[in-house]
Amino acid sequence: MPGKLINNVLTYEGCNYFRYRLLLATLSGKPVRITGIRTNDDNPGLREYEINFVRLMDKITNGTRIELNETGTIISYIPGLLVGGDLEHECSLERGISYYLEAVMMLAPFCKKMIRLKIKGITNNTLDPSIDRLKASGIPVIKQFIVGDDDVELNISKRGVAPLGGGEVWFKCPVNRHLKSIQCQNCGMVKRVRGVACSIRVSPAIANRMVESAKGCLLKFLPDIYIHTDQSRGSSSGKSPGFGITLVAETTTGVSLSGEAFSSLTETGSLPCVPEDLGKKAALYLLDEIYRSGCVDSAFQSMATLFMALGKKDISKMTVGPLTQAAIQFLRDLRDFFGVVFKIDMLSSDETIIEERSLVLLTCVGIGYSNINRRVM
Repeated sequence: MPGKLINNVLTYEGCNYFRYRLLLATLSGKPVRITGIRTNDDNPGLREYEINFVRLMDKITNGTRIELNETGTIISYIPGLLVGGDLEHECSLERGISYYLEAVMMLAPFCKKMIRLKIKGITNNTLDPSIDRLKASGIPVIKQFIVGDDDVELNISKRGVAPLGGGEVWFKCPVNRHLKSIQCQNCGMVKRVRGVACSIRVSPAIANRMVESAKGCLLKFLPDIYIHTDQSRGSSSGKSPGFGITLVAETTTGVSLSGEAFSSLTETGSLPCVPEDLGKKAALYLLDEIYRSGCVDSAFQSMATLFMALGKKDISKMTVGPLTQAAIQFLRDLRDFFGVVFKIDMLSSDETIIEERSLVLLTCVGIGYSNINRRVM
């Protein structure tokens, strides 16, 4: 549902894109009210992971006011100032760490103090991008736009998978007064593939089986492939068994595109996937992402468009693959909160445009967003 302005409060209906709307409200300073959250569901209202996300936003900010009705179907969110600093957060086990950390990455450059976040929960699951994908393809996006990109760090100290988690990740990002405008229209050619196959509380041989299967697919296309194996045991392995693989294609222009697959315990306590199938699945996902092309991984299109919109009062251009549904809605919400409208041009190197595979050129003029929270020395 599109947002409506009622008494100077942006009002939305439904639980979809809940996280992005709170994030945009925090950056714009505009209050937001979300109604009708799962009203027809057997279990109405906000889920545990959404309430956990609201708590994280409250930790990052100062002066935020949150009002929730008794059934949890209506939330009013009046944002405070972004503070940052040294933080620690325990995530809900219903979603992965990257569900929370992606939002923190989008807010971090605009905080008053440098964020140093210790975040615990599930590092790898089948629902959200893994921490490995966030590190390989998400971190390069934020580095394109900020000054002091060498200070951006994401380290995995413990891996944890569903259902019990136990993972631990450290994230650090400097604050910036302004973001850079970018011109990123050439995604280049894939020159090499790197990756990591992790096995957590299972036999180390499983990681090697995934690597061999993934290589069997990818060596048909290029020779420079190296996949690292990461076997977690003991105190660094979280609380549940699982295994998975993340593959990253690096292009000649520095773009990183990722594909991944992961298996974890089922409700019956068994591991449902054969390692060879999982390795092949990840390789096919990577090939599909390369085929979609673009200068940003499809999982992080929303992050790139946000930084383009908040950049200097200059033209930013970026070529991306077919827009995901989340990115399309994010562009609409950007218009609601910041008044930024993107020019969208369909590109194709072929004579006939295949709609679901054609490239998209996004163009916008940044609003010159200034970090008013940043401490001036």
